[in-house]
Amino acid sequence: MDKLFSKLIKASLILTSSLFIFTAATASAADSTLDSMNSLATAPAVKTTIPGQAILIPSPPSTSSAGYLLLDTDSGKIIASKNANTRMPPASLTKLMTLYVASNALKSGQIHLTDQVRISKKAWQTGGSRMFVQVNELVSVEDLLKGVIVDSGNDACVALAEYIAGSEDAFVSLMNQEAQRLGMVNSHFTDCNGLPDPNHYSSPHDLAILARHLINDFPEYYGWYSQKSFAYNNITQSNRNRLLWIYPYADGLKTGHTDDAGYCLVASAKKNGMRLVSVVMGAPSDTARADDSVSLLTYGFNFFKTYKLYSAGETLSNPRVWKGKISQLPVGIAQNVYITLPIGQYKNLTANSVLNAPLMAPLTKGMKVGQLNLMVGDKTIMTLPLIALEDNPKGSYWSQISDSVMMSLLKMFHKETIKVETEEKQLI
Repeated sequence: MDKLFSKLIKASLILTSSLFIFTAATASAADSTLDSMNSLATAPAVKTTIPGQAILIPSPPSTSSAGYLLLDTDSGKIIASKNANTRMPPASLTKLMTLYVASNALKSGQIHLTDQVRISKKAWQTGGSRMFVQVNELVSVEDLLKGVIVDSGNDACVALAEYIAGSEDAFVSLMNQEAQRLGMVNSHFTDCNGLPDPNHYSSPHDLAILARHLINDFPEYYGWYSQKSFAYNNITQSNRNRLLWIYPYADGLKTGHTDDAGYCLVASAKKNGMRLVSVVMGAPSDTARADDSVSLLTYGFNFFKTYKLYSAGETLSNPRVWKGKISQLPVGIAQNVYITLPIGQYKNLTANSVLNAPLMAPLTKGMKVGQLNLMVGDKTIMTLPLIALEDNPKGSYWSQISDSVMMSLLKMFHKETIKVETEEKQLI
């Protein structure tokens, strides 16, 4: 027993001596040690030329519509709005939620584009705009989708609803569940097509959220929203979205109109890699909803720019990890990071990172280890969690002891080392 105790003491003295020698040899480089342990080396976004003279940003355009919202689909940034959270009748803009539920069913494999849907009497006799399907006719899911998108067919909506959920009422339940899941807090649906009902409502903000998800979640089906016409049963109908003809960057999405709702349009356009969605509700005429949409989209493209800063899973730093199997850990962001700024503001964008310190094993992939603050001047405009990109389990017993001794020595000689570290970097 005495011999074993003697050996342990001797080993401990050798380890401690080695650590003192190591600390003395690296004391003059303490500042660089701090940086390698806890700093965040932010990856630069794509550089852009910033004019020497500041660009003035005007107020958003005035419109004749009751409410509107303009949003970037990558960053989710709201660029301009008016009565954005006011509940309004959405008319056929409702069909965007019908299309979202149907697209979800396609993506999950619940239904397929080639499936043949038998048309019920209820679907056939639904009033309003129609695709002109016939009772007991078999129609493919793909044709029904085009009948909803291009023709705004109420009959096609009911046929899809019955095929997916068994009945329109059951389908409407799915619509409202999806609205809640997407955060559409000012929306409630009573049918799948948008026929007037006092309990059927949405808002410009909610419909912008829905449009963004339709575009980003189901890109494989998005091409249909720019289709200018569709022929079925020898009847050709034109898309009611005027922007597909008058605005070169437009490629979607949906119009709506009832006496209660006025003229409505959810429009999407892409220019120089930047995609915007505008939602116009309660315009006094077809021409007004188109003009308001073009004004909003032009304002967004001319005075704002969207930048991709980081990619999902990209390693932004490799900070020091204590008592782990490996001494460093790659950290980054879980999702792609985009930011939309007024033209000329990118030069003022900085990233301020805060890493938890000391980082102690075990750490698991996806665990939050700090945060990244994006700032313009002294104003924080976005905060994102920094996560571990790999697992780092506990190291061996002896490596844990050595790290404990090292941490004690660093605290003794360089008290500022074991603490939360921050670093601010300009992105260009």
